[in-house]
Amino acid sequence: MRKYLWMGAAVAGLLAGGAAAANPFSDVAPSDWAYQSVAELADAGLVEGYPDGTFRGEAPVTRYEMAQITARLLAKEDRLTPDERAKVDRLAEEYAPELETLGLRVANLERQAGHIAWRGELRTAHQKWTERKDNGDNEVNTGRLRLTAEAAVNDRTTVTGRFTTGDIDFESGDSGDVFMDRIYARHAFGPAALTLGRYELDLGTQDNWLYGNAFDGAELRVPFGGRYEVQVGFGRFSDADRGGYSLTDGARYAAVPDGDAFGDAEAFYAKAQAEFGAASLGLTYWQTSSFTAESGFRGQSQVYGLSALVPVGGFRLFGDYYRDADAAGDPSVWAAGVGYGRAELKKRWSFRADVGYYDVDAGLYHKNMTGLDIDDEIFMKSGHFWLATATLVTGKNIDMHGEYAFAQESDDGDDTGDTWMVSTRYHF
Repeated sequence: MRKYLWMGAAVAGLLAGGAAAANPFSDVAPSDWAYQSVAELADAGLVEGYPDGTFRGEAPVTRYEMAQITARLLAKEDRLTPDERAKVDRLAEEYAPELETLGLRVANLERQAGHIAWRGELRTAHQKWTERKDNGDNEVNTGRLRLTAEAAVNDRTTVTGRFTTGDIDFESGDSGDVFMDRIYARHAFGPAALTLGRYELDLGTQDNWLYGNAFDGAELRVPFGGRYEVQVGFGRFSDADRGGYSLTDGARYAAVPDGDAFGDAEAFYAKAQAEFGAASLGLTYWQTSSFTAESGFRGQSQVYGLSALVPVGGFRLFGDYYRDADAAGDPSVWAAGVGYGRAELKKRWSFRADVGYYDVDAGLYHKNMTGLDIDDEIFMKSGHFWLATATLVTGKNIDMHGEYAFAQESDDGDDTGDTWMVSTRYHF
């Protein structure tokens, strides 16, 4: 079965997870050990067999046959991951002479080397506050563009960078600056992976309590058996501040200091995630070194968290709880809610909707707790609010997203009004 062995090695991992395919070859029986692999290769158009309808698995493969397989893989390049592209590129280099006889010139192969895969998102948004903001504006119309580039260095290493614009204000005409907000390398070691650079750090289960934040450092991610995963990292929360506020009430606001004190502190975090069918449970811990705000206040953060997502029929129940053991008063935040549906970008009119209740103590709010620019007074004090979100896929790779925060109130009874936002997102 030399041909079986060769073909398994040539396309290992490229067709993983495919549905069962019919066997087109008369000399490959369903009882053969390689039956499923051969059938999937034929179904994908990677092997054709001989004119008499046989596969001839005992015959040694020729370099020309290898080149045919490689050419078909190159034709399916847009369906491959960066790691898979790197493997196919190496095959192309090895069989370049045979590929040229098939009409695929060396110049084309050189173009494939160092291939960069691009993806992006364009978002336009309208947001309105029922109460006046500090700057006097109660609504904004903005746009944002993000472009992500990813390239394979070798079969174990990929590099990624993301360019983004600041929010472009369509009302004032202010243009958002373009900058690179993510840049990192990822090294695979079997199922484990090491990430180095400025990468995304999300914490929580229900679309994450703390999400969309940049972390400068290193992370090791290790899965266990497909159901469990552990992540540990060390570095800095580079953009998790809410700067520009004075600590007028002393230690209550230790976790949201003036300036960049929190973001400059060294931090360690650990996450453990367990999957139980469609349900999931997450444990989170992070600790920062001491930091000093511009007012002179010295603080530290040590947070323990628990998150859960449980399906019930067609619905899902979610909850998050976090407590900072090092901040004054042991501030905590908890959220609980229910959701329904699933928005799939390839499926028009698919949708999801969620509603949750958030209770937040002063000193434990970080940037991007939600997608909304909810009045900061809620978090500089202690407070609570309800948040309803919905996403509708209106076309392939196009969705509309809405968020509405209501019943926002601080614990001292200050009603800060409602906030709502609607956006259209184009994914490419």
